[in-house]
Amino acid sequence: MDLGLRGRIAVITGASVGIGLAVAEGLAAEGAHIVMAARGGERLSAEATRVANTFGVRTLPVSCDVATAGGARELIEAVEAFGGADILINNAGTGSNETIQEADDAKWQYYWELHVMAAVRLARGIVPQMKRRGGGVVLHNASICAVQPLWYEPIYNTTKAALMMFSKTLATEVISDNIRVNCINPGLVLTPDWIKTAKQLTADTGGDWEGYLQGVADEYSTIKRFAAPGELAHFFVFMCSDKASYSTGSAYFVDGGMLKTV
Repeated sequence: MDLGLRGRIAVITGASVGIGLAVAEGLAAEGAHIVMAARGGERLSAEATRVANTFGVRTLPVSCDVATAGGARELIEAVEAFGGADILINNAGTGSNETIQEADDAKWQYYWELHVMAAVRLARGIVPQMKRRGGGVVLHNASICAVQPLWYEPIYNTTKAALMMFSKTLATEVISDNIRVNCINPGLVLTPDWIKTAKQLTADTGGDWEGYLQGVADEYSTIKRFAAPGELAHFFVFMCSDKASYSTGSAYFVDGGMLKTV
């Protein structure tokens, strides 16, 4: 199936690893040119070169921290110089680990900037580019935790819920400009962060990190396994395409049966 993405310009934050990198590969495989943003410049540059060489598209690595106003501005300016954007995927984010009683204001503020204000600032800067190009797509990578929270990361739960609401309200504001906005809420995805955490948690008990992750999957997901990043990326790529032309203002769960409500 031709998804009609050839030649479009996609901007992806958190693009050097995990879900963001898998989405970059998926869009590049469809012929889209990719602006890849992340903090780690060396790894980002290497991955951007690999994606360009593998799929025969243009890529632009932008080393910046979108959790800051300056970093978001740097990315917006780089995208403008690249020709503007047709697709924006707000993917940058990470889990938290705290209790409400113990977490200080600074930690709450950091996650608010990373998960919410980065999306707000990039929308202000990149949506006008989309308007000039005739329309576009904005996707927010939130989490199942936005509606079904895990007890050990209240800040993550709260800020991802706010991102989900921002996605809904932005969708209402820009649909008349032919810009579709949706939110994707993944369940368990086997990212490097999950592997790192599992290795840390099992270091003193034999190091069976794979067994630990299988236990997590058995407990939370009816499909009894983690998704590979590429499996989730397929859904992102479809939602970027005109095949999803009637989808806007919605939240989609790609969670292997983890969500317990209807």
